Amino acid sequence: MRSLIKSWRLNFLFRFNSLIWKIILKLNGIKVGRNFYIEGVIYLKLNGIRNLSKIEFGDNVNILGDIDIRTREEGCILISDFVSFDNDVRLVAARSGKIIIKKGCEIGKGCIFNAGADVFLEENILIGPYCLVQASNHGINDEGDIKGQKYKHKPITIGKGSWLAANVVILPGIIIGKGSVIGASAIVTKDTYPNSINVGNPSRNIGNRLES
Repeated sequence: MRSLIKSWRLNFLFRFNSLIWKIILKLNGIKVGRNFYIEGVIYLKLNGIRNLSKIEFGDNVNILGDIDIRTREEGCILISDFVSFDNDVRLVAARSGKIIIKKGCEIGKGCIFNAGADVFLEENILIGPYCLVQASNHGINDEGDIKGQKYKHKPITIGKGSWLAANVVILPGIIIGKGSVIGASAIVTKDTYPNSINVGNPSRNIGNRLES
């Protein structure tokens, strides 16, 4: 449907859609800034504690398709100005975890952010399609099935100006240094240096992007 609207040059329908969703968000107590734009639908699961859990969109946020937004307990999702999302992104903030996405970030298609602890994206980060930023993991040490064991939670920070290529996985507790490059399909199990280039599973540092 979206492709038909674009091919027939009926983009005013997206503006109307954006207005409707802005009203729906505000009716659900969600702060929405100026020039909010969405081409699809928003799947909302708001199970957060009133006055402790919140969602905010800054100015000029663009969503180029559908988005799935979920909160539980005290979870918060705070999106700054000029952030863009491709289609089918999921944001989940639970416990006291916050997803904070700063100005100018671009999030690719199919990315998932699970925040049982804080997930912090600094300014101007590029994230390719189908990346997973996972601040929570199942415990595995107790006897019996893994299902039902308590989660372990550690915050994640992705430094300003970094680039995550397609299919990257960021595990709990990781700090991605400012300006880092994470190659496609890398699984990041340890912190990265600023401006470093990192590839593989588990990822390893293969150089500095400013020296290549």
